[in-house]
Amino acid sequence: QVQLVESGGGSVQAGGSLRLSCAASGRTFSTYAMGWFRQAPGKERGFVAAITRSGGITYYADSVKGRFTISRDNAKNTVYLQMNSLKPEDTAVYYCAADTSYATVLAARPSYWGQGTQVTVSS
Repeated sequence: QVQLVESGGGSVQAGGSLRLSCAASGRTFSTYAMGWFRQAPGKERGFVAAITRSGGITYYADSVKGRFTISRDNAKNTVYLQMNSLKPEDTAVYYCAADTSYATVLAARPSYWGQGTQVTVSS
């Protein structure tokens, strides 16, 4: 089992940047594929990005491709989401998620979720 805690959310103007972090508990972080998801007001939670256990493969939603970068540091039990060129439509609660299966993360059905962190982008 793994517990996830996100941080780094906040308010930023359009065109700005934020870096989200997700710290995982336990000593088996490297056995989990990780993902980021987001939920805007009135919308369903949707996939943003995913990364394999080793960090060698990443995948992004089309809406963030070229602007967001997911990465991980297995020595620090942390996954990151660097968000650049932010747009008002990126405003949402961002959730970190984990599963031993990368495919399950991509399918938006991970076993473990963090509590979320708010990102607000103003125009």
